[in-house]
Amino acid sequence: MWKAPHWRAAIPSRASASRQSTRNASSAPYCAALSGIAALQCGAFHIQTAGRRYFNTTPLGRAVTGTLLVRAMRKHGIEIWGDGSTYKGNDIQRFYRYGLLANPRLRIYKPWLDEAFVTELGGRREMSAWLEARGLPHGASAEKAYSTDANLLGSTHEAKDLEQLSTSMKIVEPIMGVAHWDPALAIEPEVVVVRFEEGVPVALNGEELLDPVELVHRANEVGGRHGLGLSDQIENRVIEAKSRGIYEAPGMALLHVAYERLLSAIHNEDTLDRYAVEGRRLGRLLYEGRWFEPQALMLRDALQRWVAAVVTGEVAIELRRGDDYTILDTSGESLSYDPERLSMERSATAFTAADRIGQLAVQVNDIDDTRRMLAAQRTLRLGEADGPLDPLELEPAR
Repeated sequence: MWKAPHWRAAIPSRASASRQSTRNASSAPYCAALSGIAALQCGAFHIQTAGRRYFNTTPLGRAVTGTLLVRAMRKHGIEIWGDGSTYKGNDIQRFYRYGLLANPRLRIYKPWLDEAFVTELGGRREMSAWLEARGLPHGASAEKAYSTDANLLGSTHEAKDLEQLSTSMKIVEPIMGVAHWDPALAIEPEVVVVRFEEGVPVALNGEELLDPVELVHRANEVGGRHGLGLSDQIENRVIEAKSRGIYEAPGMALLHVAYERLLSAIHNEDTLDRYAVEGRRLGRLLYEGRWFEPQALMLRDALQRWVAAVVTGEVAIELRRGDDYTILDTSGESLSYDPERLSMERSATAFTAADRIGQLAVQVNDIDDTRRMLAAQRTLRLGEADGPLDPLELEPAR
């Protein structure tokens, strides 16, 4: 019987033992890879624009680092936590929640909540100048037009010039792949075959990759060569104010294309609808720093058990530039897609023309009820004319 996996052993497949032996299960990269795969299985991505998704890579990174760091600190008797997340951002809440969840005795100091600190240093530009004046090295120069945060699963570019919507993502220098918008850059088409077993990506182009960290690295390399998974998003932060970010996640994007292709070939419409709705809810919980809380674990358990567990198969994809790709082939053990069922050619199936006549005939009652309802709405003047095809202008039922 399939058992709901714990988040640190979230791979219910034959590969679990191999993965546990090849990498320390408590390491941050290992946990990040497994959390990324769990989010992929659940569709835990609530931010998208015109079909281009943000794969919640920073929230996933915060869940892993925020929890593991506090656990490691506790082992060494350290119970004071500080970090540089600003009071206007999301991370200050994420680290706060994960820190106290891992150690209820944790004492927390947030510099950007210290009024004296903010008064003296102001913002990121002032802080960069303060550090440079004292000869203190730091990760980002004041001259850089935006800030960058990255982990195994993806990178985030935001702030400074990117706060202006008139500044396009073209100012960003990708760190996980190529700038696909540069016409001078030659990008050759490439075919990649992604294999899933029980909802887990296990192979690329026939090469079995049982270490999840290695698999994510390899997927990043393949997707990055084409600039796959770069997106420009306006989102609502946890304080319900809008921010703008440029995101890279080439590996997650590649795996997501293959995974959702298999989902559409396996599951029925109602299951796909629940996957989309509950995945979006879970994505927001992840974004808010609630990845390990009961309301999120409940959704994860259901989606991994009833959606992901049966996803076994292969998808061949031709990658070109950016998100320009073509799905070449889809195969799998649990596919409910059967070309014979709905073929436009003569085919021997259990579903006949007479069956369809009956299926249509049983809808007559519902159609009559709908006509009566629309007529009542018109009488009550609750409906508005909708151009030349007003749905309320109906002939009375005979």
